[in-house]
Amino acid sequence: MASVGFLYPGSSAEDDYPRIEALLSGGVRLPLVHTDIGEDAHRVDALLEMGSAARLAAGVDELKERGASAVVWACTSASFVFGWEGAHEQVRELSATAGLPASSTSFAFAHAVREIGAQRVAIAATYPEDVAEHFRAFLKSAGAEVVSTRGSGIITAAEVGTWGRTEVLELARAGDHPDAEAVLLPDTALHTAAYLPDLEAELGKPVLTANQVTVWEGLRLLDREIACPRLGTLFARAGRG
Repeated sequence: MASVGFLYPGSSAEDDYPRIEALLSGGVRLPLVHTDIGEDAHRVDALLEMGSAARLAAGVDELKERGASAVVWACTSASFVFGWEGAHEQVRELSATAGLPASSTSFAFAHAVREIGAQRVAIAATYPEDVAEHFRAFLKSAGAEVVSTRGSGIITAAEVGTWGRTEVLELARAGDHPDAEAVLLPDTALHTAAYLPDLEAELGKPVLTANQVTVWEGLRLLDREIACPRLGTLFARAGRG
């Protein structure tokens, strides 16, 4: 069976991955290895250290032992803070270390936005405003028009991981914009896999969330197409970016 490996920082919403694997009905395995995050802080200096080559490399061997044929750095903030070119270099180094195709959640968002055909998007972020602005700049470099950006001021992934359906729906509603063709929730510490149908029904438009797009990106690396409408518009049909 095909296998995509994920390097996941710390422990917050990693249970989204077995949930998604179950929803994909045996189509792929999604092994996950936790990386050492250092300081749990949505702060640029801490995020740059969290996404350093050494921290990512430490989990590669275990993923390969578990049969991964591709690897994704399952973190948005500790990839986009490197900037467009820096995030590319991060992924190149990870691929070279693993000897496998590699990507990150930030690029997953860029590819997923194109896949669903959205031109204008809104960002509903858990992060402080300055960190959310880095994501806006990253998406602009990817060619997307960001019509609004909302930060929530949450400093730690640990706090984000405690949010449930009510908080996630409130975040999405608050971050939506009438001109946005899709709403993006960019934090892999946020549980969203169980709420995607509710999110899209509430907003009446596609919603892209970090763990959802990260898995989709892994399938894209493997050239796999698995339709799963319960994972939202992105998975509603078999398709790749």
